[in-house]
Amino acid sequence: MSEDKQLPAAADVAAGHDRALETWDHAASEAAAGSDGLTELIASQHFCNFKLWAFEDEARRTDVDDAHIAAVKRAIDEWNQRRNDLIEAVDQGLLALLPRPADSAVQHSETAGMMIDRLSILALKIGNMTALSDGDDEVARECAGKLEVLRQQRGDLAVCLDALLADCRAGRRYFKIYRQFKAYNDPRLNPYLSGRG
Repeated sequence: MSEDKQLPAAADVAAGHDRALETWDHAASEAAAGSDGLTELIASQHFCNFKLWAFEDEARRTDVDDAHIAAVKRAIDEWNQRRNDLIEAVDQGLLALLPRPADSAVQHSETAGMMIDRLSILALKIGNMTALSDGDDEVARECAGKLEVLRQQRGDLAVCLDALLADCRAGRRYFKIYRQFKAYNDPRLNPYLSGRG
C-alpha cells in the first residue's frame, strides 16, 4: 500500500503538520493530497482536520441563518468521514511496514494512526493559539501558558508514538485497525436518512 519504505518518526510527522499549516489556506483544494504513499496519507488526514477546524469555527457563527449552519454541519459530517477513513488507511500503511508480532507481544489500545491524528489536532491547536497570542496583552499571556502545555502534550505524544512503533518493529507490541463503521452518513443504516426515523 505505502510507497514509503520506512516508518515515520514522530518529529517528522509533527514537522510536516506544521509546514502544511504554514502553506495551506482555507480555500486549498483536496488535490493537495492525491497519492496513497504513507506520507501523502498522513498529509491528507491532516488536511481533513484542517478543513474540519475551519468548519467547526464557522458552525458557531450567529450572524448567518440556520440553513447556512445546517450546510456547514453536513460538511463537517462529510469531512469527518474522510478523516476516519484516512486514519484507517494510515494504519494500513504502517502495518504493511511492520513485521508480524511475536506471540508474546502486548496489544496497544490505540492505533498509531489515531496517535498521528491527535498530533495533527495538536498542531492545529498550537497554530491557532500562536495566532491568538498576537493580540491584547492579557490574551497573549493566557495563550502563552496554553501554548506551553500544548507543546508539552505534543512532545509527550510524539515520544509515545515513537516508542509504540519501535516496539511494534521489534515485535513486542502490536495494534489492530479499529474500523469506525460510521453509520450516520449511510442511508441504509441511519433511520432518519432512510425514512424509518
